[in-house]
Amino acid sequence: QLQLVESGGGLVQPGGSLRLSCAASGLTANYYVMGWFRQAPGKEREGVACISNSDSRPYYADSVKGRFTISRDNSKNTVYLQMNSLKPEDTATYYCAEALWTTVEKMCVDDRVDYWGRGTQVAVSP
Repeated sequence: QLQLVESGGGLVQPGGSLRLSCAASGLTANYYVMGWFRQAPGKEREGVACISNSDSRPYYADSVKGRFTISRDNSKNTVYLQMNSLKPEDTATYYCAEALWTTVEKMCVDDRVDYWGRGTQVAVSP
């Protein structure tokens, strides 16, 4: 059984930065596409960024392009989300996710996920 544990959330002012981390345990994460989703109160869940397992090819939602960067370290079974130029509309619970035998587009756009983390809160406010 794969377990995902997120960390790095918190409160930040607009324009600030945060780095989220997600550590996977239980199974080798190298074969999995990994990603970050978010859900704000009253809104649908959104695939923010996903990264492939083979060549670390990323996919970004339009809402975060140019501001967020996803990366992974397979030696540590960890995926990261560097969030810069944060806006109040980025406020949400951020969830780490993994999926086997899929693409970054299917994972992020179609919610093709096999495992979810419990989430970490990100609040962007003056």
